[in-house]
Amino acid sequence: QVQLVESGGGLVQAGGSLRLSCAASGGIFSSYSMGWFRQAPGKVREFVAAINWNSDSTYYADSVKGRFTISRDNAQKTVWLQMNSLKAEDTATYYCAQAGLQLGPRLPRNTFEYDYWGQGTQVTVSS
Repeated sequence: QVQLVESGGGLVQAGGSLRLSCAASGGIFSSYSMGWFRQAPGKVREFVAAINWNSDSTYYADSVKGRFTISRDNAQKTVWLQMNSLKAEDTATYYCAQAGLQLGPRLPRNTFEYDYWGQGTQVTVSS
């Protein structure tokens, strides 16, 4: 059974930075794409970023492109989300997720394409 544990959330001022971590256990981490999603109160969970199994492909939501960077280390079974130039609208609970089996190069960006989820970590950006 795959378990994902996020950390690194907190309170930061607008314009600041945070680095989220997601540690995986169980399963075969190196074989699957990983993603980050976020959910603000009263809103649906939305895609943030994804990375393929060997880090040679990444994909970002337009709202975070150029500000956020997703990365992973398969030996450490960890995926990170570096968030720079944070805005108040980035405030949300952030979730990491492990995708299911991929049949092509397209990185998964819908919640139904992910099989395992962490419990989330809160990010609050004060304006």
